[in-house]
Amino acid sequence: MPTPEAAQLSEVIRLNMEEVKKLCAGLDEKTASSAPAGRWSPKQIVSHLCGPEGAGHLPLVRTFLEKDTPRVDINPGDPFFSEKRSRMTMPELLTEFEQEYKRLSDFAAGLSAEQLNRKAHIPALKESPLGEYLTLATWINVLGERHVTSHIDHLREILKELGVVAPA
Repeated sequence: MPTPEAAQLSEVIRLNMEEVKKLCAGLDEKTASSAPAGRWSPKQIVSHLCGPEGAGHLPLVRTFLEKDTPRVDINPGDPFFSEKRSRMTMPELLTEFEQEYKRLSDFAAGLSAEQLNRKAHIPALKESPLGEYLTLATWINVLGERHVTSHIDHLREILKELGVVAPA
């Protein structure tokens, strides 16, 4: 049975998804593809948020439910900016992003307390404050809240460096 925590996770994902879309709305292709020296472009940031091309984040999230304490390997610095995504327009990339986060939000909304408490082993997070064993609730929060809000801030910084006034 879905829980209030599941509903809250789902809502946070949707709110953050809307914030990313708002920041990127109306960006022309030149700006969307531009990057300050040593930084990602807005398109690369959105691509990164989409996760691996053709898979997204949901297969990894489902692993928590399919196995007992599965090992989950992540590559936090990968922008997943494939040749295909580099040819996409910003509106096309934002559509992919929106679809990915709607799927994640819908998935989260239906989770029971037992499912939210299932754990996975994520070695890449061993030295983080979260530790390397995370519950599904924590992982969804990381993906849909912490990760997205960090990239919302990242987008604002990039847009400022590119001379774009981001919506408030």
